[in-house]
Amino acid sequence: MDELDALRRMRTALAEEESPERLAVRADWRSVRRPRRFGIPLAMATAALVAAAFAAISVTPDRELPGKRTPENALLVAATNVQRGPTGTYWHTTRIVGKIHAVGENAAEHYKVESRMRYDAWTDLRGTGCNAVKDLPARPWTARDKQRWQAAGAPTKVEVASGFLFFEAPDRKQSCRQVTERRFFGMTPRRLAALPTHPEDLKNALLDLKGNWEAYAPKVTRQPIRALEGEKRIRALSDVAGTLLAEAPAPPAVRAAAFRMLAALPGVKVEGRTTDPLGRTGVVISLPLETTIPLGLSTAPRQLGTYRRQWIINPDNGTLLAMRDLVATPPQGSRDLPTGDDGKPRRLTPETQPDRFHQPGELAEYATYEVAEWTDETPS
Repeated sequence: MDELDALRRMRTALAEEESPERLAVRADWRSVRRPRRFGIPLAMATAALVAAAFAAISVTPDRELPGKRTPENALLVAATNVQRGPTGTYWHTTRIVGKIHAVGENAAEHYKVESRMRYDAWTDLRGTGCNAVKDLPARPWTARDKQRWQAAGAPTKVEVASGFLFFEAPDRKQSCRQVTERRFFGMTPRRLAALPTHPEDLKNALLDLKGNWEAYAPKVTRQPIRALEGEKRIRALSDVAGTLLAEAPAPPAVRAAAFRMLAALPGVKVEGRTTDPLGRTGVVISLPLETTIPLGLSTAPRQLGTYRRQWIINPDNGTLLAMRDLVATPPQGSRDLPTGDDGKPRRLTPETQPDRFHQPGELAEYATYEVAEWTDETPS
């Protein structure tokens, strides 16, 4: 273990012993008036040293709010607060997924449109529950995009790389489809409840999870996270941590351990405060890698660009508000795809990319967690 690893573990250990109020003051997450003192407390000096040592290149968050830079250990504030949270019969999430599409034939005249899907899920401790999915109407992404959409005659549907988007979706309630055995990266709720609550032990347990962790590969290969190195390992661990914090019925102590594990990963950086796509204020957590998104049927059209994953968290209650992918490298080049059902060869080109006219730093896709809480209410 080198000195920087020792400092990270020392910081995490100190945070686990502090009360939420004391940690919030030390982290400077809330604006708290406190007496002026001389000298620098050891814990703050340690955090400053670690923050400087792990500074990484990142994309500046859009819609940034004015104010002081939030210290790195906002993750530890979130961990301490979520650990005291309640539990219930069901873990209920309402997740809204949005993608930003380019509409038009060229960069000069295009405008952006946001497509959205809403997912409601209830899961009990046996893994049973129900899911409901609903299409939400598309809409222009910014005020400038709205002006261009209106100038184009305010069409009720537009053609994008993946098909058509509709600005008027049917307003009907979707039935909740029953689920009998829900798993999260192969883990049942019972296994989630048995996960270690110490961050280093939790990381060691997650390293044994098997899955397709490669951003792009000619064929699907399942392997444990432990087989990965460097940024690939950090990326896989952060993907699992995001699921533990938002979508999985994990106990509060496991969620706290996930926050602390993330705080100890090399290069994870807090960038300041911003608003999520629902307008809620939070702290930006930037992961220290630029990478393509995981390969899959719906994500293959974005394999020609690279994206930076960020989280937006609320340290006061330890919730993950949103995830977002910012463009790091716009789509370029081309790539062969497996043959289609007709047996003909296929090839990806920039023209097939939904964000083909995006610039570095612009939002490509997001997921917001409007609801992520334990409840005793029956699914509806």
